Formats: sequence, C-alpha cells, structure tokens
Amino acid sequence: MFIQNYGSLTKETPELKLIPEVTDHIVKIRNLNVHAGEHHILKDINLEIPRNKLTVLLGPSGCGKTTLLKCMNKLTDLYRELKVSGNIYIEDDDVLNTQKQVSVIRQKMGLLSQRPYPLPLSIFKNVAYGIRLKGVRDKDLIEYKVEKHLREVGLWNEVKDRLHSPATSLSIGQQQRLCLARGLAVKPLIILADEPTSALDPISSKRIENLFRDLKKHYTIILVTHILRQAARLADNMVFMYYGRIIEQGHPGELTKNPRTEKLREYLLEGN
Repeated sequence: MFIQNYGSLTKETPELKLIPEVTDHIVKIRNLNVHAGEHHILKDINLEIPRNKLTVLLGPSGCGKTTLLKCMNKLTDLYRELKVSGNIYIEDDDVLNTQKQVSVIRQKMGLLSQRPYPLPLSIFKNVAYGIRLKGVRDKDLIEYKVEKHLREVGLWNEVKDRLHSPATSLSIGQQQRLCLARGLAVKPLIILADEPTSALDPISSKRIENLFRDLKKHYTIILVTHILRQAARLADNMVFMYYGRIIEQGHPGELTKNPRTEKLREYLLEGN
C-alpha cells in the first residue's frame, strides 16, 4: 500500500516510531497534468478514490472525465500528442512512473466504454480470453470461470445454450454485460466505466446500474457520467469536474444539497 508520509523526527521526539498511514483509498492522484500541445486538458488534479465504493466523475462533456480514466489505465500512451505528468498510485504502484509492463498495469482495471466492444469471437471465448490472460490453461477451470463470470453479470441464463455463438449476436445491452464479464475475468481491483449506459435502452441501463450496486462490494468502481440523476442514484463519492479541473468532491447528498461553488450550482440547476 502506498504510504504518503511517516511523520518527522525532531529533538523532542528522538524515538518516534515510523507507523504507516492507515487509509482505505485505493487510488491516489497527485499533481496530474495533461497537455496536448498548448491545450491544457487536465489541470493539477489531486484526488483520492475510496476502496470498494462507487465514485462518480460528474461534469459537462469535454471537461476531462474520460481523459482522467485513460490516464489511470495508461491509454494515454496511445496518443503521441499527449504529455502526461504527475503521479497516479494504484495501491503501491505509480502507474505513470513504473517499470512494470503496461499489460500488467491494465489488468488491475476492467474497462467499460460508452459502447460495448466484444471481441470478434464467441460468447465463451470472449470471457475465456480474460481468464487466459491470467495464465489459466486448464480447460475445466476455464469453463468453470466462464460460467462464474457470466453469472456474476446476470448473463448466464440468457446465453448458456449458445455459448459458442458470435458475441455480436447478442443485444447491445447483453454485449455490454459480456464486456463487463470479460473485464472481471482478469481479476481487476478497479472497474473503470466511461458512460457505460449511454447507448443502452432504459431496461439494460437499469441492469447495469444494479450490477454496479452489487459489484462495488468487491470492486472499486469509477463511473464517468454527465447524467445527474444517475450519479445521485449510484454514487458513494462524487467528483465534479469543469474544464479540466476538480471543482468539488465529497458525498453526493452534501454536494447536491449544498454546492459550494457557483459552477456546480449552475450545473445542478441545468440538470433538474
């Protein structure tokens, strides 16, 4: 676990014991900045994400929410024009300044995008792909784990008789749950969800939201949304972003009832 500080030694405390800081934060972001040429996308982001809670990144389109997610799993590496500086600690790893392979870092984080992107494989092989990434080769164990993760996302009873059909034969809502199952198969610590219900019908959206309520007992979930009502329904912790900066953060009930800034107050009025 990343230890922020141990205290200091002084003449008055010559035998002060060094005791690690006790924290339940799984992510710590320090002085994160992202530039694309002269465009300053993320500006001095300092943020802590609590473990096994659902944290919502809320704010208008273009405010940097998705870029912040991409920094966490190093998808920013795919864009040569981006310059990223600062620190992002996932437990004890500074993912921006580590010698570990990117694939190892990304396995700590399952990703759900705005639209589902199943692999061009069967339903079974989509989930098995994530399991094999963890080094599992035993056929019986893979079959057991595929069923386990499909059950975990409430999809098993819907697909158990067509596991070897193409994943693209599923409805878009089912595909999103399949992608979630594939993400869970790599045993992540964190689920990054970038507006995962924006392309779904209301029934499928409700299923995803209910899944998140159950999954946060075992995973930390970071959800990007611009939908105020969804944030209020799901969030344990809310972060309001505006043009690359964190404006306010805290418990959603407190932030929505007593906004401290005019920007959040205006955003809440527009969302109601």
